[in-house]
Amino acid sequence: MAGAVSSVQLQAVIDQGAAYRNGEALTLVNPPRVVKGRTLLPLREVAAVLGQSVLGDSTQLLLGRLSLDPRKPLAYLDGTPQAAESVALVGNVVYVSARLLADALNANLSFSDDGRTLTLTALPPGGNPLVPQARFSTDKSSYAPGERVVYTEYAFDPDGADLTSRKWTGRQDVFFRPGTYTVNLQVGNARGLFSQPYSRTITVTGAPIDSPLTYALKYATPGDTFADSNVLNYPALNAQQVQAPSLPLLFSDSPETPATSGILYQDSLSGQARLLAYHVNGLTGPARLYVVARSLEARPVEVRTERLGETAPTRIEGLLGQVTLLDYFASSSSQSVTIQPGQSVAVYASPTLSPGTGVNMMQDLTASGRVELTFAMLEDSLPPSAQVLQQLPFMQPDGKHQRGTFPNAVRPIRVTLSQLPARLVIGDGLVDPALTGTDALTGQPQRLIGNYGVLYDIQVQGAAGTAVALSPRGGLYRGAMNIEDGPVTQAIKLPKVGATSTPDQPTLLWRPASNQFNIDLVPASGSNLPISLIFYKSSGPSAFGGVIKGYNP
Repeated sequence: MAGAVSSVQLQAVIDQGAAYRNGEALTLVNPPRVVKGRTLLPLREVAAVLGQSVLGDSTQLLLGRLSLDPRKPLAYLDGTPQAAESVALVGNVVYVSARLLADALNANLSFSDDGRTLTLTALPPGGNPLVPQARFSTDKSSYAPGERVVYTEYAFDPDGADLTSRKWTGRQDVFFRPGTYTVNLQVGNARGLFSQPYSRTITVTGAPIDSPLTYALKYATPGDTFADSNVLNYPALNAQQVQAPSLPLLFSDSPETPATSGILYQDSLSGQARLLAYHVNGLTGPARLYVVARSLEARPVEVRTERLGETAPTRIEGLLGQVTLLDYFASSSSQSVTIQPGQSVAVYASPTLSPGTGVNMMQDLTASGRVELTFAMLEDSLPPSAQVLQQLPFMQPDGKHQRGTFPNAVRPIRVTLSQLPARLVIGDGLVDPALTGTDALTGQPQRLIGNYGVLYDIQVQGAAGTAVALSPRGGLYRGAMNIEDGPVTQAIKLPKVGATSTPDQPTLLWRPASNQFNIDLVPASGSNLPISLIFYKSSGPSAFGGVIKGYNP
């Protein structure tokens, strides 16, 4: 019901299906009939029109003050037997005298002068006073295809308690096809009671205001996906790569699932570095992943953690990369340890990993002198001491995953937007090649397929008035990015829910307000490259479709 009414009035004609409810036309499947000189109405159908509920089963039906046995059929009003002609079965439909039905509902009944048209006016049922009430409105009742529908919900609980559930059916923020649509809301409270469904009818007609794509470019929020079948046809941007400091990446992912305690990877460095590890506990009992720094200097060395992101423990592979990146971008306070000559200190220690659970960590370090960094998986009872590490075996690569030290782990990219839409390809191995490096334990050359751990420092000129989206091209992708738009810095979860996997379903990143726009992108562990960044002209108030509705209740 779209709103409260004082009475519900049914007007119907004997032997005709055409009828009116409060002046609105409807059709009765079972029309009124005259049987044995009495005007009879279909019990269930008329009750539904009046907003009343028929209770009971095949042996007894209850409506207001009326009870009846549909098998005989016999009717009672407040327990008093009624005339046999007051009830009839027409086919399998229970009919009741219009006068008896009016008395049962305390309703008013009148007939036209010729006796063929009846008017039945009844009050709506009072209902349970403890039941919550569903309510909502829309900014209009009629919309053009592609026009945003603004919903304002104002459901309430009679005691002022919080509503614990909301169930919408038929709700869409936009309808692209003409037609008539019904939207329902039902709410529940902490008592376990649920409101009656509350509905409104929306009519969609006229000339379209927006297509699905132009609508998304107006109203999609960062992390939302939308449809665009032309993604792969957009021209590629001419990206310029500039020189950056040679930040090394120490990557440990092989063996990905060690079965015993051991050293997974080891190398030495001085200055800045990024560490990335991705491992699953393949031991029979609890274990932890450690990164241990050992001073190689004859003086104390300070090792400072500038940024750290971590996911652990989890069995959900797709979560590892996304949560780590969001954690990494949110990391703001640095911490340091001082290592004496020859001393070893754990600069990272994972939570305890039960068998079969994994850890993903990414850490930016700065060392004031040369240190040896060791990635080790240790059963929970072993400490990461120098004595323990000296006795552990160096684990062999598993042949499926990668490890190594890779220089140039920051890749600055500069683009200028001159035509739109356009796309920037990341990680395809051709336009954007994989990093090359060396496994310090075996001396073997390595290619960092996926460029995991590489920070793409993307600076875009001419970005004001655009919208930026991510399109996956290599399969499932679930990640995060950090954007800088003038004074605004924001990490974006991609997508908001689940993962994206098809090129023609890009995920909106941002609508830049500044002409220079920066994106920090690190390919997410557990996800697939390549990806494309798509740049569109963003819809504004003067663009196709006119006014943008900005109210978000």
